[in-house]
Amino acid sequence: MTVEETGVLVCGGGPAGMMLGLLLARAGIEVTVLEKHGDFLRDFRGDTVHPATIRLMDELGLGAAFRALPQSRLGNLSLPAPDGTLVTLGDFGTLPAPYDHVAMVPQWDLLDLLAKAAGEEPGFSLRMETEATALVRDGNRVAGVRYRTSGGREGEIRAELTVGCDGRHSLLRREAKLTPREFPVPFDVWWFRLPRPPAERGAPAGLTPVALGSELLLCLPRPDYYQVAYLTTKGSDARLRREGIERFRARVARLRPDFADRVDQLASMDDVHVLDVKLNRLRRWYRDGLLLIGDAAHAMSPAGGVGINLAIQDAVAAATLLAGPLRRHSVTVADLAAVQRRRQPPTVIIQGAQRLLQRVMFATRPTDRRSGPPRALLLLLNAFPGLRAIPARFVGFGPRPEHAPAFARRSHRLTRP
Repeated sequence: MTVEETGVLVCGGGPAGMMLGLLLARAGIEVTVLEKHGDFLRDFRGDTVHPATIRLMDELGLGAAFRALPQSRLGNLSLPAPDGTLVTLGDFGTLPAPYDHVAMVPQWDLLDLLAKAAGEEPGFSLRMETEATALVRDGNRVAGVRYRTSGGREGEIRAELTVGCDGRHSLLRREAKLTPREFPVPFDVWWFRLPRPPAERGAPAGLTPVALGSELLLCLPRPDYYQVAYLTTKGSDARLRREGIERFRARVARLRPDFADRVDQLASMDDVHVLDVKLNRLRRWYRDGLLLIGDAAHAMSPAGGVGINLAIQDAVAAATLLAGPLRRHSVTVADLAAVQRRRQPPTVIIQGAQRLLQRVMFATRPTDRRSGPPRALLLLLNAFPGLRAIPARFVGFGPRPEHAPAFARRSHRLTRP
């Protein structure tokens, strides 16, 4: 078995892993990222890039290249009132330009951009089609991982620090015997695409869920199609698939009559992809030699679309706090604990807000009446319109936004994805 060495080993080439790899490489640290797939092309991943992340891309000198990626803009966050009118809950127009919107960017394009930027650094290595299979230990300390390539070759990579960015089903987390605390989620999500004709493209589209009884539909506009989320009672996948595509089309058209002319684009239930929604977090994000961030440390509900941005913020904090100890080759458990201390509070706050939003909008409702936000909230927003800036800032930047560390900042020099 081949045994190799690197400075930092990052397992998982998602947003957290690629951002951490880029930042540490810019700090002059040797870093290797393992990604089990051969490319980043996967549908229905988190594609909402919030203002805090857009600002971060500017700080890294990647703003022009980011804006050149295919994308659409989400406007205000609105909720339907019981009388059929729309109530603006979060007004992104109150945020400072150019960070006054949420960008819908295919995640594979964002990851390709980060990979290209990281590849310009001499200490960075990205190894595709390479999957971590087990932790390597040196006594009680995690010293790296064993891996297997898509071709079946096996090996071992040892590192001063191993970082698990391998998602909500994290193998590294399981290997380290770290068990997350699970929170109840009353719904699952079924993702699918519907056409977006040219007449419906152009101006930023608002983010407005439509609720009816125990069902909810949310549309995310893409340049030439809608990414649609259908939400209903958790554990309903088998029943929906038994009912078949005709019944599912009828459900969609009932919630959005304006989509009745295009639901036949769903040929079968194979075009509908279920997400088993999880909401959890670890009590401890680390072991000696191992740190977990992003979904590996805290799986987020899709409410608010904040998962990708929270994972990136974790990566920025980790790079900022650990670059010095890594340069000195002196990373301790206390250094890893400092990352959790910084990032756990915003995680707890955001998950608390998601749980509240679930109770307000997503919990099962026994009636067929169109529902909406609490009447007290509607009265408050009508009486004090300025309050709409608070949800926009909370969603857009979060309770503790991170800035790029000085060692990672560059001028706008990378202009093409």
